[in-house]
Amino acid sequence: MFCTNCGVQLEERDSYCFECGTATSRAKAPQSQKPLFRSISNKKVAGICGGLAEYLNMDSTVVRLLWVVFSLAIPPAGLLGYIIAWIVIPKEPYPVGFTTASVPQT
Repeated sequence: MFCTNCGVQLEERDSYCFECGTATSRAKAPQSQKPLFRSISNKKVAGICGGLAEYLNMDSTVVRLLWVVFSLAIPPAGLLGYIIAWIVIPKEPYPVGFTTASVPQT
């Protein structure tokens, strides 16, 4: 196999050219990672644990329980971490066509 960019001979197992860095047919396509948001649909306080659960593809209850255990193990870090996350992590954007009338009243 030869590099399509510089013509250097490559081994069949190579994913990238060692000379110029061009991807070969064996290279995996980069996976786009979804961004971390505070959840608007799965929240109890600020949506931090719900958003983290969506980001990690986990159950939000498990994330909340882990956060409680972390908060009890290191008391100031849990609360301080939540407040910092509340400030730093952006709120999930509303879907197109979303109106407040479509939100069920609880």
